[in-house]
Amino acid sequence: MKKIHPKVEEAVDTLHLTPIARRRLLTGAGLASASAAAAALLSACTSDQSRPAATGGGAAAPGDFPATPKWKFVLVCHVTTNPFFTPTQYGAQDACALLGTEFQWTGSKDSIVAEMVNACNTAISAKADGLAVAVVDKAAFREPVNRALDAGIPVVSYNADGARDDKGTARLAYIGQGLYESGYALGQRALQQVDSGEVVGFIATPGALNIQPRIDGAAQAIKDSGKSITFQSVGTNADVTRGLSIIDAYAQGHQNLAGMLAVDAGSTQSIGQVVKKYNMRSKGLKVAGGFDLVPETLAAIKSGDLDYTIDQQPYLQGFLPVLYLYLYKLSGGLLFPSETNTGLLFVTKDNVGPYQTTKTRFEGSDTAQKLVSRTGPIPHA
Repeated sequence: MKKIHPKVEEAVDTLHLTPIARRRLLTGAGLASASAAAAALLSACTSDQSRPAATGGGAAAPGDFPATPKWKFVLVCHVTTNPFFTPTQYGAQDACALLGTEFQWTGSKDSIVAEMVNACNTAISAKADGLAVAVVDKAAFREPVNRALDAGIPVVSYNADGARDDKGTARLAYIGQGLYESGYALGQRALQQVDSGEVVGFIATPGALNIQPRIDGAAQAIKDSGKSITFQSVGTNADVTRGLSIIDAYAQGHQNLAGMLAVDAGSTQSIGQVVKKYNMRSKGLKVAGGFDLVPETLAAIKSGDLDYTIDQQPYLQGFLPVLYLYLYKLSGGLLFPSETNTGLLFVTKDNVGPYQTTKTRFEGSDTAQKLVSRTGPIPHA
């Protein structure tokens, strides 16, 4: 058989022919078709060419998807400047870059529900192509979500989804951690180290439905254990500095604490600081733990001032809402958004190392796009 250009063979391979059909194509009259296929492949791989965009300033089609308008999705958050949501924004940004869409990050800086509702209404009036809302109040978002759906705008919730017994909205799906379940796991983990005494649970914004279910779960886990443990829930503050002062004062007034838990990032990092400040491990504190992956928390785990924290993968809470809204629009509603639990992973002294040494967009510790390589066995679930 005469020598065939590698690109011709590469193009033919994409046709998934039987061996006989492949040989006939390359050796016979079908070579012209193979060459055409190769030309098409080369054209697709050329960096200065792109697939046709939709008319009216639409987006170039990603992969083999058809060209679409440049859809705009709006993500409404309760604490827009909180560093926890930095990877969430990166996730939405990366999904938009992949799919040829765009997003707006809006809501409230200080967990003011009325501001979030206003942001929802503004997005609806502007005819957004999709909404993702952190439903931190089971009643306040019912009406704007209904308005959006009535206007043909798909809505999903992320990070928070109303109350455990009342999601509060007709959203199409929730993307985020199982909140009550993660709080229950937080309490169960503490019970491995505590048999009796006083355990305190700190919560930045009591009643807020992104964290209240967690502290409810922790309290129930301790109650279900039947152990002689007194559990007290204490409100701190959405402002980390003010929250730290409350946790500091509580520790000074309760010298015999057996455990300190938290259900939000700020309170968790503050526990680590207070435990270190007063050397509470030497005074009988048996367990300290909480949520999320801010650098101060990871450092406290490494030093032993915190025993564990829980990762809920905030990057996915931005990436997946954009992906699901895009697929809903693309399929005319046939690809319905999926209920998605973004997970619960305990980060301890044994596995904290990679979180501290690897800087990525996925954890919000770097802005650069990079491939993160890993080697070795994967731990069994």
